[in-house]
This record gives sequence, C-alpha cells and structure tokens, in this order.
Amino acid sequence: MSIFPSKARLAHIVFEHNDRASRNFDLTVLILILASVTVVILDSEPSINRQYHNELYILEWIFTILFTMEYALRLWLSSRKWGYVTSFYGVVDLLAIIPSYLSLFLLNTQFLVVIRGLRLLRVVRILKLGRYVKEAETLKSALRSSRTKIQLFVGSVLTIVLIAGTVMFIVEGPTSGFTSIPMSMYWAIVTLTTVGYGDITPVTALGKFISAVIMLLGYAIIAVPTGIVSSELTQAKRDQADGKKKKCQDCNNWNELDANYCKVCGELLKGN
Repeated sequence: MSIFPSKARLAHIVFEHNDRASRNFDLTVLILILASVTVVILDSEPSINRQYHNELYILEWIFTILFTMEYALRLWLSSRKWGYVTSFYGVVDLLAIIPSYLSLFLLNTQFLVVIRGLRLLRVVRILKLGRYVKEAETLKSALRSSRTKIQLFVGSVLTIVLIAGTVMFIVEGPTSGFTSIPMSMYWAIVTLTTVGYGDITPVTALGKFISAVIMLLGYAIIAVPTGIVSSELTQAKRDQADGKKKKCQDCNNWNELDANYCKVCGELLKGN
C-alpha cells in the first residue's frame, strides 16, 4: 500500500475545500502568500534592505520555488489543463511567480510579486463566505451586462479627449505647455476627471473658457458609468429574486429562463 495519496485524492485536496486536508492546504498557501508579500514590502524599505538583503532575497526565492511547484501541481492535477491556465485563478497563480524570474533580467521587477496578494481571494472559499460569493457573482453579472454600454461610454470619452486636446493644442500652443496633441490629450484627461495636477495650464481667455466647460462636463461624465452599473446591478438582483434567469453551474453566469445552454461557456444549463 502506497504511503502517498492517489492523484484523485491530491486533486481533491488541492482544488476542493470541504475536508480538513484541503482546508489545511489552502490555509498553508495563504500563510505563504502573506509571508511572501511581507518579505517584498520589507525589502522595499532601504534601511531593512541594507541590513537583511541577502536573507530577504533567499526567502523570496524559497517562496517562488514553492509557488512554482504549487502551480505545476495544480496544472498536473487539473482535468482541464487549458481551462485552468486561462481561468482567473490560473492567470493569477502564473503572475505570482513570473516577476521573480523576470528580476533575473529586469531590475526591480521582483516587487511585482505583490500580485500574489490577489490570491488571498481564496479566503472566500476557505471561510465559506457564501453570501459574499453570491454578491460577487451578482456584481460580475451586472458588469458583464453593462459591458457594451461601458465600451460605448469609454469610446465617447476618448473622442471628447481627442477633440478637446486638439483644440487646446491649437488655441494655447507650445508656449503654454501644450507641446503636442498627445500632451494636450493628457491635459484633457486630467481636466475631464477633475484631478487638475496643474503641470499644464491654459493662459488665454479662450483656453480658460474651454477648460471650464471640460471641468463641468467632467462632473457629468463621472456619474455615467456609476449609473450604468447601478442600473444593471438592480436589474440583476431583480431577475434573481423573480427567478427570471438561470444560473450556469459551471461559470456562474446568469442566462435567460428559456435558455438551454450557457451563453458564456456553452455548458448545458441545469433543468434542461
């Protein structure tokens, strides 16, 4: 009798969270993530870096090797390897190890390992925060439904930025800091979002008038995406409450009540 668990048992431990072994595995990974992110944060402090650079460097590579082994293990155990690689957690798992290897060729890229913090989202699974998962799925559904409207909105904003930047380039010119259309577009974005860095400012009366119009327009524009998402979120909650949509058991997307297959992943919907 082998002392090592079977592949099926290993897959259950790695991907599930309904027994002590799988929960302990996930908790161990979370502890390693927290420790790894802490090491990177400490390494960015000059006084600590000067005194403990070698120790922190060794620790970071230990974490990187462990996470690389974990990624390889998940890939080996996955029944749908490409599905895991392209999934949200699969991409995050890969991004969690790439920066350390990039640091061998590019300076300071090792600090990007803070991306590992995204893996802390697994805590939702471990603590069984079901209501938060449900709310997250509702939000995701609302964002997906409003995607077309948001894309149209972003396209409209970019058009406004292009026109405003070009106009200001003509009105103000290089003497006021508007040295090119891209630089003027940067100013238009800063002004439209009401950030106002002040590194580039109009000096002519016409330029100031245009700036005032863009600022006022910015307040209206900021409210648009909020209204779009809020409307879709309300509709998603209403559809779920009224039972007007079916939820895909594979990707958690909401589909129309008369749909037989999920419009996102193509899986057969439950009840068909």
